[in-house]
Amino acid sequence: MTVQSNTVIIDLGLERGEPDSYDSPRRSTPGWFPVAVLTAIVLLTAGASMAPAKPPLTEVFSLRVGPADAYALTDDGRLLAQTFGLLSSYDLRDGATQWDAGPTAPAFRLRLGSGLILMRPWTVGSRDPGTTAISLADGREQWRRPGTVVTLAGSPTLLSASPTRSMGGVARRVQGPVEAIDPQTGRPLWTVDVPSSAVLTGLPGPGDSGTRMLLVHDDRTMAVHDLITGERLVSTAVPAADYDPTNPAVVDGIILLRHPGRPDMEFSAYDGTTLRNLWSQPAAGYYEIEACGALACLTGPDGMRAIDPATGDVRWTHPGWRGIQQYGASYVAYGTAENTQPLGLIDPDTGQLQVDLTGWRPLYGAGSKDHLLVTRSEQDGGRSMVAVAQPGEPQPRLLGPLPAGTGDCQAAPERLVCRSMYGQLVVWAYGRKG
Repeated sequence: MTVQSNTVIIDLGLERGEPDSYDSPRRSTPGWFPVAVLTAIVLLTAGASMAPAKPPLTEVFSLRVGPADAYALTDDGRLLAQTFGLLSSYDLRDGATQWDAGPTAPAFRLRLGSGLILMRPWTVGSRDPGTTAISLADGREQWRRPGTVVTLAGSPTLLSASPTRSMGGVARRVQGPVEAIDPQTGRPLWTVDVPSSAVLTGLPGPGDSGTRMLLVHDDRTMAVHDLITGERLVSTAVPAADYDPTNPAVVDGIILLRHPGRPDMEFSAYDGTTLRNLWSQPAAGYYEIEACGALACLTGPDGMRAIDPATGDVRWTHPGWRGIQQYGASYVAYGTAENTQPLGLIDPDTGQLQVDLTGWRPLYGAGSKDHLLVTRSEQDGGRSMVAVAQPGEPQPRLLGPLPAGTGDCQAAPERLVCRSMYGQLVVWAYGRKG
């Protein structure tokens, strides 16, 4: 130790050791830094090697078709298409041909029932073209018979009937004999005579007893028939009515009839098993009856009112709605009675608007239970945009555009089938995840 004036200097020397950094100094580096660098390198390398994400709309296959050729989609994932007289079945997954049947006469549409394709060819004049039944399994012709053959929802029974000129839907108003047809042979099993005319529709039986046939005759007799034997199970007298395409209506097993009342129009409800009158009430400005889930939706100038069909009690009302349509498992409310202005995807039990569909058009077809495909035409280029409407999302989620000149589309699970202006029927795959 040395003392210089008032300053004390202490020299410790080098006996305590010299840090290594004195010879090779370096910057301090955190321990996590090398790990982070390695992770970034791995991610960049993996990302470079990954395939690009699939586009939301991918063409699977296409067919050459004529402008009037009919096509249909089946519940088990097949495309049935009539192309220039040849009827064929294709697998929607990959376009594999399952069978070909031809030549066949051009049909307005392909109707399905009891494992058959029921074809009624185009006709000119009053000549009856009859109905040809083709096996859905292998494309073989099963039988031919005169008249129109129709099906009833929920029943394998085929019915042959003669529609009247005023018929508003498939077999809604018929005249003459109604025959049950054996799907295997085309031979009649039983006959119910309709002396003048009657509305024909399906009616759920009690429990799991299956669908029955409801006939509302123009002599004001309403009758229920067994579809296995044709036996009349029960009948009753009902008020006179016009029996237009929505009258009467069957909702959740209840028969609803709109008819003249005193002094105004009335609605009446009848038990589907006994035909007992359950209730009657003034129509109060509502005219149309449509099923919306387990409820009955009545529409008119004042909007829409949903009632319990068994009691007539009002469940919800909406003044801005004028119509409702079902697409698969989805229900869409409209702002016009002609169902030309879609407003939104709704919950029919509560009347709640789930997805705003302003400017979009819903697509028919099987679709899916949890979403609905919709399209919208773009002004520039004439293309159509495709989107998914799904509860929980306030607006449709865009999938992408279809080529210009594409239309007449139908939806199937994970598939979209559309006509092209270039004479093609194109099958697209779509992914709905955002």
